[in-house]
Amino acid sequence: MAAERTRPRAPGPRRDRRSAVLVGLMLTMGLAAMDSTIVATAIPQVVADLGGFASFPWVFSIYLLMQAVTIPLYGKLADQFGRKPMLMVGTTIFLAGSMLSGLAWSMPALIAFRGLQGMGAGAIQPMVTTVAGDLYNVRERARIQGYLSSVWGISAVVGPALGGLLVQYASWNWIFFINLPIGALAMVVIQRFFAERPERRSHDIDYAGSVVLVTALTVLMLALLEGGVRWPWSSPTSIGLFAGAGLLLMLFARIERHAAEPVLPPWLLARRDVSIANLATVSVGMLLIGLSSYLPTFAQGVLGASPLVAGFALASMSIGWPLASSQAGRVYLRIGFRWTALIGSCISAAAGLLFVNLSPDAAPWQAAIDSFVMGIGLGFTSTSLIVGLQSLVGWGERGVVTGGNMFARTLGSTVGVALFGSIVNSTVTGALGARTQVSLASAGSRLGDPARAPAAVQDALYLGVHRLFWGLVIVAGVAVLCELAMPDHRVADDHAAGAVPAEHRRS
Repeated sequence: MAAERTRPRAPGPRRDRRSAVLVGLMLTMGLAAMDSTIVATAIPQVVADLGGFASFPWVFSIYLLMQAVTIPLYGKLADQFGRKPMLMVGTTIFLAGSMLSGLAWSMPALIAFRGLQGMGAGAIQPMVTTVAGDLYNVRERARIQGYLSSVWGISAVVGPALGGLLVQYASWNWIFFINLPIGALAMVVIQRFFAERPERRSHDIDYAGSVVLVTALTVLMLALLEGGVRWPWSSPTSIGLFAGAGLLLMLFARIERHAAEPVLPPWLLARRDVSIANLATVSVGMLLIGLSSYLPTFAQGVLGASPLVAGFALASMSIGWPLASSQAGRVYLRIGFRWTALIGSCISAAAGLLFVNLSPDAAPWQAAIDSFVMGIGLGFTSTSLIVGLQSLVGWGERGVVTGGNMFARTLGSTVGVALFGSIVNSTVTGALGARTQVSLASAGSRLGDPARAPAAVQDALYLGVHRLFWGLVIVAGVAVLCELAMPDHRVADDHAAGAVPAEHRRS
C-alpha cells in the first residue's frame, strides 16, 4: 500500500482535546460491541416471551444485514457532510432502535426494530474508526486501534454477565434499554469536544445505488439463511434467489459506474491494493462471526462447560485481539502492512487447525487458548489492513475507504453467519434424522443443559461444529492468498493525510 503523502490535516480538535474525543468514541463503539454479546444471553427468554423459535436467527441476521448495507452509505455521506453529523445521526437511530426493541410485543416486531438498530450501527464502527484516523497519525493509529479494539474485549466479558444479571433480576427488555444512557453520554462528550469544519459543496446522493444494494444483499441473505432449511439448495426457489441477487449486484455495479457520487466508487474496486485488502477483510468478518456464533454452543453442548465458562472461552479471543492490535504498529512500521496482515492470517489458520483437533473430551481451557490465538491473528490482520488503507488517501476520501473496508468486514460476517449456520444446521439435522427422532428445536432447547443433552445430540453438534472449524481454516487460507497478492508497501512518514492518485478519482 502506497505510503501517505504529506498534506495539511483536516481541521479537528486541539491535541489536548483528543483524549476526551477518544473517550466519546470508545463509549460509542461500546454500543455496537455490547450489542453483539448481550443480546445472545437473552435469546431463550425472548423466545419464551415472544415465541417464534424458528425465526430468532433473523434477530441477528437482520441486524448484520442492515449494518452491512448502510456502512458504505455512511462512509460516503461522511466525506460529504463530515464525520460528526453522521456519527450523531447513526447513534440516534441506533438508540431509537434499542428503545423500540425493548418495547417489542412480538418476534416480527423485534426483528423489524433490530433492523432499525442495524441501520444505526452501520455508522458507528466506520465513523469511529474514521475519526480516529483523522485525529491520529499513522504511527499513532495502531495504538488507538488497540484502545478501540479493547472495547470489544471488555464487552465480550461484561456483556454476557450484564445480560445474565438483567435477565435474571429484571427482564430481557433491559438488554436494549441499557444502551440509552451509554449512548446519551457518548453523544454529549462528542458534541462537546469534537469540532470539525468539513468542506461544504453540492451533493448528489446515490439513492438508486443504495436501494439496489440493500435489495441485492437482502435477497442473498434470504437465499443463504433459508436454503437447505425451508427449501433444498437445488430447488427453483434457491436457484432463483441466488440468480436474482447476482443480477441485482450487476445492476448495482452498472449504477455505480454512472453515478455522480457513488456509494462505492469504482476506483475502490479498480485499485488492486484496495480491492484485495477488502477481500481479505471479508475473511476477517467470516472468521469472527463463525467463532463467535458457535464456540459457546460447542463448549456447552460438546465439552460440557457451563454458560459462564463457555462465555470466557470466547472472551479470550477478544483479549488476544486488542493485544495484537496494539502491537501491530511496531510490526508494520518495520516490515510493512502486507507482511503484518500475512502473519496475522497465518496465525488465524493455525488457530483454525487447533480447533479442528479439539476432541469431545477436550477441556474448555483448551478452547479458550485456541480462541486467544485466533484473536491474535485477527488483531494483526484487521489493524494492518485498515490502517494501511487509511494511509492511501486524504481526508476527503478516508471516510469512503474506511466505510468500504468496514462494509467488507460486515459483509463477511453477514454471509458467514448464514453460510456457517447452514453447514452446522444441515449437519446436525442430518445426523439427528439418521439416529434419533429428537427434533432440532428440541435439541437446541437442551443444549443449555449439557447434563440433559442426549449423546446423539452431542455427537451431532460435534460433527457440525467440527465441519465449521474446517471452514475457518479454509477462510483463513483464502486470506493468506489475498495478502500474498497485495503490493508490498511500507510507511514512509508519520503524516496522517494522503491523496488518492488523480487517475483513481472522479472529476
